[in-house]
Amino acid sequence: MTDIKNYNEETQELFLRFLLSDPDLFARCQNIVEPEYFIMKLRPAVELFKSHSEKHNAIPTPEQISAVAGTTLETIPNVTVDHHNWFLDEFETFCRHKALEKAIIESTDLLESQEYGVVENKIKEASQVGLVKDLGIEYFENPKERLLWIKNQAGSVSTGWKAIDQKLYGGLNRGEITIFAGGSGAGKSLFLQNFSVNWALAGMNVAYVSLELSEQLISMRLDAMVSGYSTREVMKNMDDVDLKVRMKAKGAGHLRVKNMPSGINTNDLRVFLREYEIQSGEKVDALLVDYLDLMMPISQKVSGSDLFIKDKYVSEELRNLAMERDMLLVTASQLNRGAVEEIEFDHHHIAGGISKIQTADNVVGIFTSNAMRERGRYQIQFMKTRSSSGVGSKVDLKFDPDTLRIEDLEEDDEDAMTMTTSGLVDQLKRSNTIKAEDEETKGTIDQALSMHEFLKKTDF
Repeated sequence: MTDIKNYNEETQELFLRFLLSDPDLFARCQNIVEPEYFIMKLRPAVELFKSHSEKHNAIPTPEQISAVAGTTLETIPNVTVDHHNWFLDEFETFCRHKALEKAIIESTDLLESQEYGVVENKIKEASQVGLVKDLGIEYFENPKERLLWIKNQAGSVSTGWKAIDQKLYGGLNRGEITIFAGGSGAGKSLFLQNFSVNWALAGMNVAYVSLELSEQLISMRLDAMVSGYSTREVMKNMDDVDLKVRMKAKGAGHLRVKNMPSGINTNDLRVFLREYEIQSGEKVDALLVDYLDLMMPISQKVSGSDLFIKDKYVSEELRNLAMERDMLLVTASQLNRGAVEEIEFDHHHIAGGISKIQTADNVVGIFTSNAMRERGRYQIQFMKTRSSSGVGSKVDLKFDPDTLRIEDLEEDDEDAMTMTTSGLVDQLKRSNTIKAEDEETKGTIDQALSMHEFLKKTDF
């Protein structure tokens, strides 16, 4: 049978005859068959195919099609496997082309109103029209090969912290979104900046996008992390900082710091990444967005006050961006007021509700206090992990308040809770000592006053 590319009336009628000849063929194509893909004359027949199969779980007969749709169709005798394969290839292409044609026509008015995000989604959905070909994994077929794939793929990129990697089966996956959640001042930006340093020093190309802090302030923080100087000493030792940063750059990847306005959407990030890659010639391996709550959806007209809906769309679009570009994506989110007095976080502590948790692959809560920060400790709590069993577990990390560097604990280091508890005990001891000293001093003063009064009353 010839390879027909002109989808004229005869070709479209031939497609319907194939579907009529074999119920299995129709079942395999049912998810992409749409009446509007066909010429007006054949649409009633296609509508009958769909409605009849949905209601009766069977395709209509030629007689039913003739009576109801007014179209005469005959079955194709002696259909071979080769004919089946030809039909499946051609019909899939036909449906995809028609879907694209429909999307382009519907996009005309949208382009005039500059709703580019909607246009992009329409085109993307149309280009993905196709038959189901991936049938998943045959469980019993090759267990070792399956386990080796998990070992090689899951957590394929280290976070730079061994304790976190252990909870995530080795690290984070490309194409996934990880959210660090914390209250105001909890250190969300610090964690994202430490991530960027870890990955850049490991040789990856990293883009850090901030919707709050300036590029210069972020870079100065990074200077402290990379050079080892405290943030107060960076300006005093500019030449040495310059030398140390340049030395660290040898063997490191690229680290691009970009400030963008609050209210951007994922398309703005997509444009920035593409422009950066064109100008630099480097592919971005990891994107850090500081932070999700300050973004808006691409196409949905959502009020900024409707956090649940807004964050749902934004988190879905960010995850799609990570999958589309096969890159690591880490962002941050605010914890609500209910988390202020808590020492353990759960889903209802996330600002905006559970919508972003449902989309994210990993959600990590940042727990800290003034005492913990002063004593150099952070604790993170795994609220959700899609590819590991770390949910509910906690990891303590060491924090240098001078250089802002977050690192793994050493074996002999005290954990966050121990240091905080010992700090409180020390405070209580100091408080009791001062109280005892005050009482002793007060007793001495009282004795002196009594003696003075006695001497005044005595005549010598």
